[in-house]
Amino acid sequence: MRLALLASLTSACGGGGSGGTTPAPLVTGSLALAVTGLPSGVAGAVSVTGPAAFTRTVSASATLDGLAVGSYTIAAAKVLSGSTVLLASPASQQVQVTAGATASASVVYAAQGTLGLALQSVVAGLDFPVFLSAPTDDARLFIVERSGRIRVVEQGIVRAAPFLDVSARTSTDGEHGLLSLAFHPQYAANGLFFIYYTDLNGRITVERYHVSGTDANLADPLSAVTVLSIAHPQFNNHNGGLISFGPDGDLYVGVGDGGGAGDPSHNAQDPNVLLGKLLRIDVSNTSASHPYDIPSTNPFASAAGKRGEIWAYGLRNPWRYAFDPASSLLYIADVGQDAREEVDIAPIGQAGNNYGWSIMEGGACYNAASCSQSGLTLPAFEYLHGAADVNGCAITGGYVYRGSALPELAGRYLYSDYCAGWLKSFLYSGGVLSEQRDWSIGNVGNITSFGQDGHKELYLLSANGTVYRIVRK
Repeated sequence: MRLALLASLTSACGGGGSGGTTPAPLVTGSLALAVTGLPSGVAGAVSVTGPAAFTRTVSASATLDGLAVGSYTIAAAKVLSGSTVLLASPASQQVQVTAGATASASVVYAAQGTLGLALQSVVAGLDFPVFLSAPTDDARLFIVERSGRIRVVEQGIVRAAPFLDVSARTSTDGEHGLLSLAFHPQYAANGLFFIYYTDLNGRITVERYHVSGTDANLADPLSAVTVLSIAHPQFNNHNGGLISFGPDGDLYVGVGDGGGAGDPSHNAQDPNVLLGKLLRIDVSNTSASHPYDIPSTNPFASAAGKRGEIWAYGLRNPWRYAFDPASSLLYIADVGQDAREEVDIAPIGQAGNNYGWSIMEGGACYNAASCSQSGLTLPAFEYLHGAADVNGCAITGGYVYRGSALPELAGRYLYSDYCAGWLKSFLYSGGVLSEQRDWSIGNVGNITSFGQDGHKELYLLSANGTVYRIVRK
């Protein structure tokens, strides 16, 4: 009877000799990728793509496990070590990953030559250009003239009619003017864009517009909606000047401290005013009666006596800043007072940073022998003033290069100086700054801004009216 019961239990449990469930067949494999030939400390640029929308960037030898079975593409880009270009071989290859096995592939880097940069004139004769942008994948260039016009450049020709003209409502004394524009991330679908200018009373103003329904090269001037207006009553300098959409889809606004030497009103450290700040607002539901929302994750969104629009503070004049989604970093080039120019670098999602002005100018106490640095975020990079035409006097922040024409330049932050007119760069990775480089282009005049086109190629804008594209020498 006991034997019969055992037989019955064994049968019920799926017996029959195996004593258990048959293992599921393996459906994944691995890829061992060897990346060689790189000097110590230099990262490769190898992308692996494959089934199920798999994508991974590899900078050194690695084994990728748990890969779906199928064909994978390995693409290796040039990289830069100092001025030496390292070429990857093969540049592209296919590898088949099979279940339960490890496929192998190799990429070998070797010196190819050196990289030099030059400037190629794109258009001249503009009226003090201060910004350049374009919608994603758009071949046109949209160039902001400080006097109040946005010009469209198509195949090297400036269209006669401005895309938008707000010159009748724009003040241009001092550092006033139309200072930037930002296309909505879904511009191709919704036709919305935003501008940043100082009105006839000197107020910092952000407005939303819509492109014309009948001509893609014209905006609808009657579609204006005021999003933000900030009083700037005492001085006509330190207006900030950049609006930009972050990777989160919110609109960021870089606002100067209100002007005057040393921030006499102490605006930058006052959380109850918008001057001297980087703001973040949600413009997804903008209307005349409801211009913006305050994101709930802003650091002071629910704090009494503090403005909820503030994302970061302690800034003097953040004329230009840039998001680099590839590294998840935000670069803020803050123009200094008398001695130092700085670049502040922080994770894109890090809210509430106090960048120190006017307690500090760059990494030094401002107008004091000592100061408390408690709670301050110090610059990742700075340079000292000297001879204005050599060292510089006012940083012009640029972008981290992510275009395709100069792949070995990827990851480098490019910047200039209004007084010195040079082009320099550095690499910031893992909290370490390296590869500081002067690209020896000479002094091309007062550099007002960098620009980035619809394909992420970079430009320099000069106050003399010329726009240059940064190209291979």
